[in-house]
Amino acid sequence: MAQSQGPLAGVKVLELGSMYAAPTCGRMLRDFGADVVKVEDPATGDYARQWTPMKNGQSFGFGRLNSGKRSLALDLRTEQAHDLIRRLATEVDVVIENFRPGRVDAWGIGYQALSEINPRIVVTSVSGFGQFGPNKAKPGFGTVAETGSGFAYINGWPETPPTSPPFGFADSISGIAAAMGTAMALYRRERDGRGDQVDVALYEPLMFIVGDMIMNYTGTGFVQGRVGNGTGSASPRGVYQAADGKWLSIAASNQRIAKRLFAAMGQPELIEDPRYATNAVRMQHNDELQEKVTAWVAERPRDEILKILDEHEVVCSQVNDASDIVQDEHYLERTLVELQGSEALGRVLMPGPVVHLHDYHGPTYDGIPSIGEHTDEVLEQWLGLGQAERDELVAAGVAGRG
Repeated sequence: MAQSQGPLAGVKVLELGSMYAAPTCGRMLRDFGADVVKVEDPATGDYARQWTPMKNGQSFGFGRLNSGKRSLALDLRTEQAHDLIRRLATEVDVVIENFRPGRVDAWGIGYQALSEINPRIVVTSVSGFGQFGPNKAKPGFGTVAETGSGFAYINGWPETPPTSPPFGFADSISGIAAAMGTAMALYRRERDGRGDQVDVALYEPLMFIVGDMIMNYTGTGFVQGRVGNGTGSASPRGVYQAADGKWLSIAASNQRIAKRLFAAMGQPELIEDPRYATNAVRMQHNDELQEKVTAWVAERPRDEILKILDEHEVVCSQVNDASDIVQDEHYLERTLVELQGSEALGRVLMPGPVVHLHDYHGPTYDGIPSIGEHTDEVLEQWLGLGQAERDELVAAGVAGRG
């Protein structure tokens, strides 16, 4: 698979990750030109291949995270596979792994062992609770991170239970953070020649995002609860239903936008009302102010409301479902890309790179690898193994072919 000449062109990545977070990191690096080789179990592959939803036996989620990568099938439960990983470590720039802390060290393929072989190597480790701390040995998935970080506790309404999202929120954010950490380690390596270990805990990026509630508690003793679609810190803000039953969001989170919203509503005098003159007093009277906004939105169809809000430069958006997103000209031009080369999925659109560079237009997404599809290719190109050696590894069950 030809790699785009992005800023990471020439960087070789060995991805020992499975499921969500580590493969997200690999996808981020591949988006900017890295050659990412995904190591999978010869028999089962990455469990993410079984994720629903599916079409013709192909997982949409697996395809989104792994398009354009190469698949090397190795049984990491064998010492021969560990030896191959150590040999591959002399050829690559980055190893991504998401095993429980201590596992790869016991196999002799952790950062300490690999850095002795290749002092320039960057090992990016994503785990539930990180590589140090009392809980480092505990298993952790995204749900644990979403609840342990504090996010779920403040997500939802006062009368509903704490709510985790119906998608890989924590995994995605930690995968993006891992890619950022990897890029920083590679940048420093260019200055001093030394590799490093990047240590990402699934919960930490989420805890950073909700960090104000921690500061508030330590500063005032206040425990933030669930406030529905409000922020608990700015008013008016929320999701509202228009006359045609469609939904939209409004975020009047600073004084200028609140003033413009009141003007859009035909009630500019509200900004002079002592109850609504500043954000502090608006928060004190949030319920009654929300009733006013809700009533105004409910008077007109969504498109008409959005047109009025746009004319007054109020921050707003329709609440999109998937069918809305794929018809939006802005998203089609800037954000969505076509996943190509999958007979099972056919033509599908998915989000492309999360960062845009002026002089780099992104990669193509040109196929989803089958398990071990590139085993021979990688072992020959990176290690120089001949056909007979590769056949022996396959016959022994150490390696697999697609």
